[in-house]
Amino acid sequence: MDLATIIGTLLGFGLLLGSILVSGSLSAFIDVPSLLIVVGGTISATLMMERLENCVGALRVAKNALFHQGNDCVRAVQQLLELSNVARRGGLLALKSSEVLEPFLQKGVRMATLGVDREEIREALSVELVAMRQRHTRGQKLFKAMGATAPAMGMIGTLIGLVQMLQSLSSPSAIGPAMAIALLTTLYGAVLAFLVCNPIAEKLERRTAEETAYMTVVIDGIDSIVRGLNTAVIKDKLQARLAPKDRPDESHDAAA
Repeated sequence: MDLATIIGTLLGFGLLLGSILVSGSLSAFIDVPSLLIVVGGTISATLMMERLENCVGALRVAKNALFHQGNDCVRAVQQLLELSNVARRGGLLALKSSEVLEPFLQKGVRMATLGVDREEIREALSVELVAMRQRHTRGQKLFKAMGATAPAMGMIGTLIGLVQMLQSLSSPSAIGPAMAIALLTTLYGAVLAFLVCNPIAEKLERRTAEETAYMTVVIDGIDSIVRGLNTAVIKDKLQARLAPKDRPDESHDAAA
């Protein structure tokens, strides 16, 4: 899990729990019927919107987005330039001796050493890029839908609690539990939406952008190596996709 996710999770829930404990008892904010309405209702609505396998797949994608660091474009550019130097000295077959650990880059190098046509290599890698974006987009839509559904379920729980409270006006002892459901369901819906579902959707969108940038760099780099372009040309071409601070030459010039 990256540092921002850890800090955000601990800070968000820590401040929420801390404010509750400072002003009262935590047990007063725990209500099982409210949880069933919000969490159960949100899950039920999500299962109605999507197929079960898509829901499971979206959860898996979200887990990878939160707990695994994305691939680094800077490192990819450096490795592609090293591979370019190897190919310039010994030909494409010399790439077999190069150690490549990342699966996507490894796939491109393997196809290049097998003599696959450069257009077919680009097409195969581009298909994988499109599939990745589709998986991530499905996960984003799922969590965004959950983020929109949770507050609505909280409102439904509030209405249920208000109806029960109005029916219990003749019995003062029953008004409190009904009012708790009315208020806590709204709280649970807001917490589930704005501290869980929406942040996951945004994090997944960011990971998608990072992975897209990385895979695009790899596709262009492998294509340039197969075409036999000069390493200096490949360097300029790939570094144009990096932020100025991540370009070794520009960083060196700025320091000088």
